[in-house]
Parts: sequence; structure tokens; C-alpha cells
Amino acid sequence: MRRNCGIRMGRAGRGVRNLLIVSVVVLCAGAVFSQQSADEQAVWKLESAYWGYVKAVDLDRYRDLWHPSFVGWPSSSSQPVRKDHITDWITAYTKNGLWLQWYSLEPAASQATGNLVVTHYWLTSRWADKDGHGEPSTIRVTHTWIRTTDGWQIIAGMAAPVPAPSK
Repeated sequence: MRRNCGIRMGRAGRGVRNLLIVSVVVLCAGAVFSQQSADEQAVWKLESAYWGYVKAVDLDRYRDLWHPSFVGWPSSSSQPVRKDHITDWITAYTKNGLWLQWYSLEPAASQATGNLVVTHYWLTSRWADKDGHGEPSTIRVTHTWIRTTDGWQIIAGMAAPVPAPSK
């Protein structure tokens, strides 16, 4: 529940608040990353690059992150998809005049086993129209990365909306 304390926060106040939030996330992420294997750290860097490619609408570099045998279940799809449909959700947004204005990736857990790394995280993002209007939303994401001769690639994954808090 949001309370109105009678304090109006101007642009500078919101900037300070956002800086504090980002600082806390970075500090927490630093503590999490310090306990991870080198493989996990490498894959988390790729997760960050993944969202950078989405924001830049760099579909070729985005597509390169996916293994040819990928199968997964994006939150935007009613059924699992393969690599040949992995960019469909991005083009659906951009065809409707929306662009990824900002995103925040919050790691939840990861595990390296042999040539696999599994990541779990929350992704909060804001897709906006040409006037900058849009609402933030949060999804949960799981990716399974496999080490190949070409580097790490996503072989499986799933995303789902975060359920609303129960009342």
C-alpha cells in the first residue's frame, strides 16, 4: 500500500531516491556475485548484455545468445517456443511503437554444474511509447546456459509475471 505523507518529491528528489535504490541493488548484487563461481559470473554478465541488446533492439546480437536447440516458455507466449521465434516478443513491442525505456535485473539465485549454469532473477522494466508513457512491470526469469565452443548460450528458459501480493 502506498501512503501519501504530504511530501511532494520533485525531479531531484526522485533522482536521489532512484540513486539510493540502485546503490542498494548494486551492493547486494556485489555480495551475491562474490560467492559465485567464475562460470556463474560470466553468465550473469551475459544476462546483463541480453537486456542491453533488448533495449538497443539489437536482434542479431540477442539471437546469438541462444543455442540452436533452445526451447523455452516466454511470458509473452501461450506455449513453448524455439530459437526461430525468440525475438517475436521484442518485435511485437516495437511494432506497437514501444521501446524499452529502462530495466533493472535483480539476481535471485544461480547454480553452476558441469557445462551448465542456471540463473533465476526478477526483471523490472518499463516499455514506453513515443511520449515516454508506460508502466513498470516485473517478471521472474529462469535461464539455463550451456557452455559451447562458441561460448555460453541459452538452451532453456521460462519467464512468468510476478503474482500480485495477496491481501
